[in-house]
Amino acid sequence: MATDQEYEIVVGLEVHTRLLTKSKLFCGDSSVFGDEPNTNISPITLAHPGTLPKMNKEAIAFAVKLGLACHSEIERQNYFARKNYFYPDLPKGYQVSQHTTPICKGGFVTIKTGSGTKDIQLNRIHMEEDAGKSLHDVFADETALDYNRAGVPLLEIVTEPDLRSGDEAYAYLTELRKLVRYLEICDGNMEEGSLRCDANVSVRKKGDDKLGTKVEVKNLNSIRNVKTAIEYEAARLISLLKKDEIIQQQTRSFDAANGTTFAIRDKEDADDYRYFPEPDLTPFDLTEDFIRSIKKTLPALQQERVKKYVSVYQLNAYDSTALTEEKDFSDYFEQLVQSNSEIAIKPKSAANWMLGPVKTWLNEKNKNIGELPVSPGKLSRLIKLVEVNKLSFSAASSKILPLLIEDPETDPLEQARKMNLIMESNSDYILPIADAVLLQFEDKVKEYRKGKKGLLALFVGEVIKRSNGKADPKVVNEILNQKLNS
Repeated sequence: MATDQEYEIVVGLEVHTRLLTKSKLFCGDSSVFGDEPNTNISPITLAHPGTLPKMNKEAIAFAVKLGLACHSEIERQNYFARKNYFYPDLPKGYQVSQHTTPICKGGFVTIKTGSGTKDIQLNRIHMEEDAGKSLHDVFADETALDYNRAGVPLLEIVTEPDLRSGDEAYAYLTELRKLVRYLEICDGNMEEGSLRCDANVSVRKKGDDKLGTKVEVKNLNSIRNVKTAIEYEAARLISLLKKDEIIQQQTRSFDAANGTTFAIRDKEDADDYRYFPEPDLTPFDLTEDFIRSIKKTLPALQQERVKKYVSVYQLNAYDSTALTEEKDFSDYFEQLVQSNSEIAIKPKSAANWMLGPVKTWLNEKNKNIGELPVSPGKLSRLIKLVEVNKLSFSAASSKILPLLIEDPETDPLEQARKMNLIMESNSDYILPIADAVLLQFEDKVKEYRKGKKGLLALFVGEVIKRSNGKADPKVVNEILNQKLNS
């Protein structure tokens, strides 16, 4: 009997990305998420007779931006098409999309998994408008319709059947979400529907070239759910093949509560959407100048930044990767290390603070770096006090940083003086404390001199403790080494 190891999972993903334009794709209605139902609508959104669409140039620019970042071929001659189907939340009775001429063709997204690096090939990236939203939990016996979302610009990113596991799908979606956030074209919030994913899953015997019968799992709303749904569905399909049962081509949904999928409908033939060119929108051509102007706006992406942090800032790969996971976080770090020469700090110090106290505060408060009240310039002044041994790291991070967060106008040095936290480097101040410590721990001093050198940390800690954290550890170490080794 065939075993699971004899089968190969084949997955293709379709991801709908909600663009961060201020207005909808074909009219001036707001595309902001979260407003009261049916407040961002107009006769155009509602498809009243006689209304005409007008193209959103910013949405086109965003599509080109993503295509360039994904190494796609940009289609110069474009047009929109009508995709005809009926659904209650589709006001026009058709969706305006792209069919034969997607704005971006081919390309790839590079992922990293435990197995190594892999380029996930893209089939296309095309533009389309979103539908409205059906709400089934507002009224007991009726479905409510919210048309705020209708007409919001989307990019649909379609991969080739290039993924071979739930882990690869997880890595791909993580990378794609990071990419659209770096490009600032989408906020990537799957829980708000900014990224919505459909997974096409099939299995085949290893070595076979022919694709197996696929099932489509619709509307997966978290990266973890995509991984779980693929793994469950692949196991289900393999089980059917092992029992010599026929796999039905189906559309399925995912039950997040128990991690299973269930059939919505059988799908014997491809849907006939009767595409034809949208008569109310003229074809549009992209000029070389337009594409070049967008290329100039592309930010340095994560891998480019990692290389820079390793080579220029001399950071290790782990810190460099952690600092660049989010563009805003990376931007803040770069402002820290690019402070003026008067308060210039070492990149390693800045990295330690960003990945230590700053990251801890953000995680505890569930905030992003844009919500940190402390400016890079103010934080660099605090870090500089630690670098020049005026302030201990402990005092700076646990006592002064919280004050800066509460009152960003506070001067770190002034506060440190008020709180009597300025470190003492004067040996006349430290010597009597060191003498008292060595006298109290006379037995430990004997052990140290017999070779138990690790006890030095005990003596240093005790001196710093008795000085209420004010004694400069470097000077303390020098004094104790001199006394213990003379």
